[in-house]
Amino acid sequence: MVSAVSADRYLADTVQQAVKILVVGAFGVGKTTLVGSVSEIEPLRTEEVMTRASIGVDDLAGMGTKTTTTVAMDFGRITVTSRLVLYLFGTPGQRRFWDLWEGLAEGAIGVLVLVDTRRIEDSFDVLEQLEIRGLPFAVAVNRFPDSEYYSADELRVALDLLPQTPVVICDARERTSSLDALISLVHHVMSAGAARVPESAS
Repeated sequence: MVSAVSADRYLADTVQQAVKILVVGAFGVGKTTLVGSVSEIEPLRTEEVMTRASIGVDDLAGMGTKTTTTVAMDFGRITVTSRLVLYLFGTPGQRRFWDLWEGLAEGAIGVLVLVDTRRIEDSFDVLEQLEIRGLPFAVAVNRFPDSEYYSADELRVALDLLPQTPVVICDARERTSSLDALISLVHHVMSAGAARVPESAS
């Protein structure tokens, strides 16, 4: 059971393990929103205002009034149980920032991949990068108001995912929905034996 949000920036004395999770995805899929919705501390953000230099480089189709972009990382923390804490590192979505992934991925137990079905083709290169790095991952489809609904099986085929890869639907704006997606990833990592995570996380 997930604990209530704490205003205290310091970890409880009972915490025995902290694990690192990456939150990745194409440009504009909601990574910064997800980290902000679940973090129990004020999230660290490295957003910059988009300038004329991004015209013709960053595709803003379907993104409404988006005016900022992450240029380094987002950082948040979640106390899942009295013993387990998750550290979340959100990565930039644009390809020109992907070199940063190498350092951010170090020590991570797994990756939550956010997908926007309105631009599902943008996720192909992201998934390819994860396969190259060999990190376990789960896919969370972020529901936007104008996005069509697809079943998990349809999404698995469209994204060419292995049968064991979790696919969940979430709303990155909602804490409970985002937490469910992250816990799905932790369970996947535990079942795959890819990392030592306390059983109490389940």
